[in-house]
Amino acid sequence: DVLPSINELSFEFEISRDTAEKGYKHLKKNGVLGSVPGKGYFVKNTELNQKLKIFLLFNKLSPHKKIIYDAFVASLGDLAAIDFYIYNNDFLFFKKLISQQKDNYTHYVIIPHFLDGGENVHEIINTIPKEKLILLDKIVPGITGTYAAVYENFEEDIYKALVQANNKLSKYHTIKIIFPEYTYHPKEILEGFYRYCQQFAFSYKVVRNIESEPIKEGEVYIGLMENDLVVLIEKILGTKLKVGKHVGVISYNETPLKKIILNGITTISTDFQMMGEKAAQLILGQSTEHVEIPFSLTLRASL
Repeated sequence: DVLPSINELSFEFEISRDTAEKGYKHLKKNGVLGSVPGKGYFVKNTELNQKLKIFLLFNKLSPHKKIIYDAFVASLGDLAAIDFYIYNNDFLFFKKLISQQKDNYTHYVIIPHFLDGGENVHEIINTIPKEKLILLDKIVPGITGTYAAVYENFEEDIYKALVQANNKLSKYHTIKIIFPEYTYHPKEILEGFYRYCQQFAFSYKVVRNIESEPIKEGEVYIGLMENDLVVLIEKILGTKLKVGKHVGVISYNETPLKKIILNGITTISTDFQMMGEKAAQLILGQSTEHVEIPFSLTLRASL
């Protein structure tokens, strides 16, 4: 049912119009009331025990995103109601979800990765009150104000991981990174890759399509996508080259299977569980800290 108008409330309880309006706005901010332009306010929620109502927005589903989600939800427990959304790396869908929901939650936890069209994403995110915003996985240039973030340093992570792998890499002459033209992965990964290869005098190449790339002895391949990793392994197995001796393989993001495939695949991975836990801790602590999540290099037989 529609509640009394601000003027009616002011008259009925003999309070100023400003006081009545502030009361309605406070209840709306806390999720108790909703409003429809031209019609007025209505009761939206009578459950006040859960003070936190969280808008959780991921770019896609994947095994490592599930780790983030599970850690985030477990860390908050019964202290929060969480609505989970996925925009499939689609900027227009992302924009629509934010626009429709930007007044309905106490916190907005967002992973901002796009296949295309994300150049102006900061304009959309800047419509969210910064005290409610937690950026996850990636820092977005152009966001103003003081807000919380739990993120990866994509350029430094790959650079430092390759430096750690120097001894293993020294038996190869060329490093290739599989980085499709149409991808949501941050370009900062390529900057770190270029920096390492140039500093340590490796030949290097960005491979846009692994299916058409010839596999040669003395090369190391860095794969970001699971599908590309499968294609790469199939191509290598179709040759007489031995993984870890004639050709090397490094994969992004640790998974249980990578401990087994090819007697173990070397991985570069962020601590996804820590990412979910830290995001929850920032919310519970009402913090606007920026937390950089450490990466790890796990050396295995594939290198």
